[in-house]
Amino acid sequence: MFQIQQPNHIIFGKYAASEYSYPNDCLIITSKGAKSRGWIDYIKGNNFKIFDNVEPNPSMNTVENIISQFKNEKFSTVIGLGGGSSLDVAKFVGFKLKKRKIMIPTTFGSGSEVTKISVLTINGKKKSFHDKQIFADIAIVDSYFLNNCPPKILRNSAIDACAQCSEGYDSKSGNYHTKFLCKKAFDILEDAIINEKYENLALGSLMTGLGFGNCSTTLGHALSYVFSNEGYSHGHALAFTTTASHFFNNSIFYSRFKKLVKKLNFEPIFLKQDFDTASEIILKDRKHLDNNPISVEKNNIIELLKKINHGKIFKNI
Repeated sequence: MFQIQQPNHIIFGKYAASEYSYPNDCLIITSKGAKSRGWIDYIKGNNFKIFDNVEPNPSMNTVENIISQFKNEKFSTVIGLGGGSSLDVAKFVGFKLKKRKIMIPTTFGSGSEVTKISVLTINGKKKSFHDKQIFADIAIVDSYFLNNCPPKILRNSAIDACAQCSEGYDSKSGNYHTKFLCKKAFDILEDAIINEKYENLALGSLMTGLGFGNCSTTLGHALSYVFSNEGYSHGHALAFTTTASHFFNNSIFYSRFKKLVKKLNFEPIFLKQDFDTASEIILKDRKHLDNNPISVEKNNIIELLKKINHGKIFKNI
């Protein structure tokens, strides 16, 4: 037996975010630069309340600051506008304040607009929160935001989506439905990257979120957080940690994923923290490791971290 959960209402299409009729009393949660990039104008949100200071790898402190600042204000709806960081914060704020939630991704990697997951940093360490009340009420996926997207953000988002759907396909918590969505998502994303059909990243990312959001990611994500805690972007870290995970798991996506990482030309990553301490942190991430298709021991983690640090993860081990 399995169940599928997703937002009640998903709107997909170019210009959808501009054409949607929003309530008059909204709080927009986004990142610095949203105004200068024209996002606020695009959704006609200049008269809304705005918090535009969400940082990469956002902290629980940011959530608490927003709640403190706006809890006595009158608004019916939280709009999350931006990448996965802004959406994760917006979903959690809406969840805590019991407000209606509209999520609008401007990058296409996290799939956060359609998942019940919010990833926040607490005391310098990433933690994922899972609750059906975190779901958006409405997700609006609009490929318009890919126009003039900086190459670094584009590649980080693309490989993030590829990591999530391929790990989701391998997850022990998956089912026929999630495997179908995850495999189809990877096919779309792979074609978009290899043939530079970047507008299709929007659909691939949406399908990724619907797939892995109903199962789980695995070892690649567990490994990635120690690198993210040292300042690497989530997608950049996953380019190497998911490659390592797919090799360890003998995933059907190993060679295809590795090819995409090379196509996107990611620079190597290096962990400063000692491997023993890092492995202990990773071992505590049971949400990911318990769903990995193969049991993972401490010595496996240390060996993979060494391979990543020494740049050998693309070589046969």
